[in-house]
Amino acid sequence: MHLRIFAVLAATSLAWAETSEKQARQAGSGFAAWDAAYSQASTALSKLSQQDKVNIVTGVGWNKGPCVGNTPAIASIGYPQLCLQDGPLGIRFGGSVTAFTPGIQAASTWDVELIRQRGVYLGAEARGVGVHVLLGPVAGALGKIPNGGRNWEGFGPDPYLTGIAMSETIEGIQSNGVQACAKHFILNEQETNRDTISSVVDDRTMHELYLFPFADAVHSNVASVMCSYNKVNGTWACENDKIQNGLLKKELGFKGYVMSDWNAQHTTNGAANSGMDMTMPGSDFNGKTILWGPQLNTAVNNGQVSKARLDDMAKRILASWYLLEQNSGYPATNLKANVQGNHKENVRAVARDGIVLLKNDDNILPLKKPSKLAIIGSSSVVNPAGRNACTDRGCNTGALGMGWGSGTADYPYFVAPYDALKTRAQSDGTTVNLLSSDSTSGVANAASGADAALVFITADSGEGYITVEGVTGDRPNLDPWHNGNQLVQAVAQANKNTIVVVHSTGPIILETILAQPGVKAVVWAGLPSQENGNALVDVLYGLVSPSGKLPYTIAKSESDYGTAVQRGGTDLFTEGLFIDYRHFDKNGIAPRYEFGFGLSYTNFTYSSLSITSTASSGPASGDTIPGGRADLWETVATVTAVVKNTGGVQGAEAPQLYITLPSSAPSSPPKQLRGFAKLKLAPGESKTATFILRRRDLSYWDTGSQNWVVPSGSFGVVVGASSRDLRLNGKFDVY
Repeated sequence: MHLRIFAVLAATSLAWAETSEKQARQAGSGFAAWDAAYSQASTALSKLSQQDKVNIVTGVGWNKGPCVGNTPAIASIGYPQLCLQDGPLGIRFGGSVTAFTPGIQAASTWDVELIRQRGVYLGAEARGVGVHVLLGPVAGALGKIPNGGRNWEGFGPDPYLTGIAMSETIEGIQSNGVQACAKHFILNEQETNRDTISSVVDDRTMHELYLFPFADAVHSNVASVMCSYNKVNGTWACENDKIQNGLLKKELGFKGYVMSDWNAQHTTNGAANSGMDMTMPGSDFNGKTILWGPQLNTAVNNGQVSKARLDDMAKRILASWYLLEQNSGYPATNLKANVQGNHKENVRAVARDGIVLLKNDDNILPLKKPSKLAIIGSSSVVNPAGRNACTDRGCNTGALGMGWGSGTADYPYFVAPYDALKTRAQSDGTTVNLLSSDSTSGVANAASGADAALVFITADSGEGYITVEGVTGDRPNLDPWHNGNQLVQAVAQANKNTIVVVHSTGPIILETILAQPGVKAVVWAGLPSQENGNALVDVLYGLVSPSGKLPYTIAKSESDYGTAVQRGGTDLFTEGLFIDYRHFDKNGIAPRYEFGFGLSYTNFTYSSLSITSTASSGPASGDTIPGGRADLWETVATVTAVVKNTGGVQGAEAPQLYITLPSSAPSSPPKQLRGFAKLKLAPGESKTATFILRRRDLSYWDTGSQNWVVPSGSFGVVVGASSRDLRLNGKFDVY
């Protein structure tokens, strides 16, 4: 396996285990798998005309094929009409597919087994409907701005956590012979002005934050990467030689192909010569502007784009096709095929294990057969117009399971909170009062006299081509929608046992809610997709102990984050390395709930920290393999800690390892996540968490030498239950 900080995964099937091991060997051994694929691609290329090559790299146009992206078939080599389809949580526009949980919910499980399985199932469904290229997973937006409209599609603002999730998801998808597409490359951190804004970032921040998880993606042999809409340091991402050729293909050793985001290409020659390999969808959305196709043919004939460059573009695309063995026995495209299988089990598990319990005063949870429950809020029930009434989930009506935009999928079914709570209440003999409105009138009647009142609030966001209730992608503030603060106040005044359930695409400010004496519990249920209510009941009634941990920081005030959506033409990224918990730590700001935080129904103790290291200081010096220099991926230290369940019920804990660089390093975050595990523990049981540190985990990017460097001196090591709940401290020296 890749050298990572987590326990060895239990495979869901022998086939998965064998494929996973094979792909891990390929990634670890560098170019071996790509070499074979390139050999096949070269043979095929020799049989192609220049027009064939142009066809391979040019989409057929918007709405001119069965998928959101399509290229022409090349009969002479048996190359099919390539189908490229959204997206990161399932098959967009699929007829009978699973709506998996969004990436941010998967991240909040801190469970690589579930994340890997989610990727395997995503790949299985993509293959089942004949999709060749699944447009996901997402590492950009990383999420430096808590209001960012599409943050929920990815795995959160920590580059290490996102990198691990990217790797697991890609290897899962590609284990089924489906090409994954890592997106959006790079610095597409907001929806506002995304087509015009220039993201201006320094070299070290680029490497240590934003490029970091893409290195994991490349190391896992991702077949394709999608360049983004924005400019990077003044040049369009899809026309940017520095990021596409310099960072991605040369420095990271990426052997696959770069495709444009849909209509993100701006020139014919500039895109080709700067490293973009495929234009999608092949025209603008009106079908008029076409920058490749005949125009590319002319540019090659005129010598403005070299024939060698066209060959490289086509060869990269063909090599990815051969790498995933799509040249043999691949299903025909049929987006209406039923491919759900048992995949809802993963949806429920990720939705459930991604629930974060933030507050539980008086141990009000888990519920124990209450005689009367009040359920309040419009998001407790399915959208009255239908679960898929809003195209691409472009509304916030009824229960929330995902944000909106191209990264969505239709729900095959939707279990709302009220549906599942009503079923449980009937079995317990509990009376339920439902008020499926966000109006405060009638709240007192509904909530008073109940043993507990469950109030549901939301915050939504999405892609900027859809406007929802005046919100054009990025959230204008971090308040709950639909007067959620006032609704909670009214409920809490009527019932001293109020439980607040939050479904949200990202952080909201909870201060008004937490100030209500009647609020006894806050359940951060995130974005649970189609199994919303079932997952919630699992946790509320103690069928499982909550084990989710926050994949971002919840602040006391929006201004505490130090980042905001930029309304002008430039984002200067002045915060540098210091986003989310790194910013809070550096500036001594107390969060309301810190990164990595999450309560349980049981208790855990930490002990027996052990550290071994063979690390030596200095620059990385290995040959370039997929993901960068080979020695960056080598194990150089191992940390272990013992975690014990000292409570009375079974539970799962996600111990986290953070490191502090020595004082010899340039200014760095006070601590950085560099390991986590998910340990399932019976009462009284102990297990050892093993964290494996790679050379890259101990390195900083040295802008002078343009290399990763391990600094000399004393490295701080802390292991704990969150970024602020640090139970064990140690250090090791590197010379």
